[in-house]
Amino acid sequence: MIKRAEVYNDSILAGILERQNNGEFLFTYDDQYFTDPDTSALSLTLPKAQKQYRSKTLFPFFFGLLSEGINKQTQCRLLQIDERDHFELLLKTAGTDTIGAVTVKEIGS
Repeated sequence: MIKRAEVYNDSILAGILERQNNGEFLFTYDDQYFTDPDTSALSLTLPKAQKQYRSKTLFPFFFGLLSEGINKQTQCRLLQIDERDHFELLLKTAGTDTIGAVTVKEIGS
């Protein structure tokens, strides 16, 4: 099942992140975000471009939004998420209280 999420930067829709059925991850900047000269790239590894970024693993930028250690273990236990399912953990924990300006909100939840 394809899972999708909206990625916001300072509460502005920056793009769509998704996990395909084959486990591949895709990220695409939103057209309006891309054309706005006042918005910046989410990271150096995801420069602002009109293309679809692809990765066999969760992009390092998004992985960096996740908790580590005991906090990750606690979140996974409370949310009943496999600790190895980084995308699901991102969807369930990066919607509000993140370090920095980027939040991730699951589409269809």
